[in-house]
Amino acid sequence: MTRPHSGKADITVRGGGIFGLSAAWALVRRGAKVQVVETRHLGAGASGGIVGALTPHVPEAWNEKKAFQLESLLLAPEWWAKVGEAAQRATGYAPIGRLQALDDAAAVALAQARSEGARALWQSRAEWSVVPCTGAPWEPLSATGHLVHDTLSARITPRLALDALASALRALGAQIILGEGENQGLVVWANGTDGLEALSADKQRDVGGAVKGQAALLAFQADGLPQIYADGLHIVPHGAGLVAIGSTSEHSWSDPSSTDALLDALIARARAALPALHDAPVVERWAGLRPRAASRAPVAGAWPDRPDHFILNGGFKIGFGMAPLLAERMADLILTGQASLPTSFSPEQALAKAKTRP
Repeated sequence: MTRPHSGKADITVRGGGIFGLSAAWALVRRGAKVQVVETRHLGAGASGGIVGALTPHVPEAWNEKKAFQLESLLLAPEWWAKVGEAAQRATGYAPIGRLQALDDAAAVALAQARSEGARALWQSRAEWSVVPCTGAPWEPLSATGHLVHDTLSARITPRLALDALASALRALGAQIILGEGENQGLVVWANGTDGLEALSADKQRDVGGAVKGQAALLAFQADGLPQIYADGLHIVPHGAGLVAIGSTSEHSWSDPSSTDALLDALIARARAALPALHDAPVVERWAGLRPRAASRAPVAGAWPDRPDHFILNGGFKIGFGMAPLLAERMADLILTGQASLPTSFSPEQALAKAKTRP
């Protein structure tokens, strides 16, 4: 049942990407009156992309960031199911697993050692195993005849996910404002590259910035098959006979939204790694800027020296995978003052790792 939004909001979430909408969803489900303010359109930044690979860090050299990501990936099926139920529409989430090529004996040995690590670190809730190639068309070329298969990886269709989150929020009475809305109540800054720049300017330290990515969507029927990681690329089957490939990581560019020869080269690499895609036509080319913190971790917590303001930013390549648990823990922090967030995610840690601006 839809609850009418009346009076002023308790919380304003700035940003209509995956972090902003996820945080708003967690807050609304706990009874907060929330408004989301997005100055352009939902998914205007990196969250409006096309790849949607939800993949774990390797199960070794364990740390709090890897443990947090594991918990978030394990939470994802139930979390996205609740979003879809409230929205009454698909989110594009599917636990499809992943195959990775192993190109030499050292890679096979390392992968086998990691399978032992996965059994302990992943708590037997997902598997990382070395398997022989079967010769099926949907397998990456592997010089050793072996692949890594993990069952923790999943995929999300970013635009479907954002649309479902927005619909779920409206169904629970949240307001989504497109344009220049005014802040009401507590404020959560989840506005991507703009937000990182604002924090950097406030503290006169380079907390992070933008990294351009380019990706492509191909027409190929691979629905229900695992995603593939080969030659540094994610190859991700989506519904409706589409496969996404990505992405580049560019630190200099003339146009953040244009695609060019770098994407052409990426497409060629994907076709070489997975010959089944050789003749698959390209149906969309995408480019955009992704927020990357200098700490290489998400930035989540209270805005230093700015009471009643919070930061949720820096998702870069792992934003959709981290979003479910980050949203829940940020809701804990905002509503109760308590949260179990990794210390490496704190704005103070991000500032400590940042260089002073000249």
